[in-house]
Amino acid sequence: MRVTWAVLSHPGLRRSSNEDSYCARPDLGLFLVADGMGGHVAGEVASRVAVGAIEAFTTETAGLDCNRTWPFPYDPQLSVEANRLKAAFRLANRRIADTMAGAEGLRGMATTASGLLIGPRGTSVAHIGDSRVYRLRLGALDQVTRDHSWVEEQVRSGAMTASAARQHPWRNIVTRALGGGDDPEVDVADLSLEPGDRVLLCSDGLYSVVLDARIADVLGGPEPLEAICQTLVAEANAAGGPDNITALVLQVDAE
Repeated sequence: MRVTWAVLSHPGLRRSSNEDSYCARPDLGLFLVADGMGGHVAGEVASRVAVGAIEAFTTETAGLDCNRTWPFPYDPQLSVEANRLKAAFRLANRRIADTMAGAEGLRGMATTASGLLIGPRGTSVAHIGDSRVYRLRLGALDQVTRDHSWVEEQVRSGAMTASAARQHPWRNIVTRALGGGDDPEVDVADLSLEPGDRVLLCSDGLYSVVLDARIADVLGGPEPLEAICQTLVAEANAAGGPDNITALVLQVDAE
């Protein structure tokens, strides 16, 4: 599958540093966005360590016949790509634990992560936390991932509306993350992609202030992908830029 891509990351208007990290490796079929937590420096370290670990494991397991997931068990109910991503995310969690060991200033750091792996057999998504993956097809925007956050749990249970969740003071509290504890539960799924589809991977600094309908309009526009990323980041900043913003956009091209 042939894809073109662009990415832009910005600290926003209220943060002194950018704790988001990303990876775009079309040669591996790997695209990833991570949003670090833990305050100045620590969050940046967590997201960078996670992205580096996931990229390294994906590189090591590249190849048409490679289904290695050691030191984690291979799940025969999942595709090869989904197994690789799930193992990579869990390995990233262990790398974060190793990094925190003996480093007092990094204690408690963690990161969200959402990744896409395009392989010879298909495409898979892995996700933990509240960074998101969207797919735009024929003008319709689908949220592929579901946030692991306190407010999202309230919305799913019917206790809170989506609009109220966007304003709630606990909207940034995540219920799952890569934080160095026990091997985490990582959501993985296969994703159908067709020529003409566009995919957006983003941190919550974008979607928390820019409505999905507007994201769909911008993502489906005729501008180059670089300009689309610039517009998405600019609109998040125009809405206050309360958090770091990362927008990674892919377009599936005909072979």
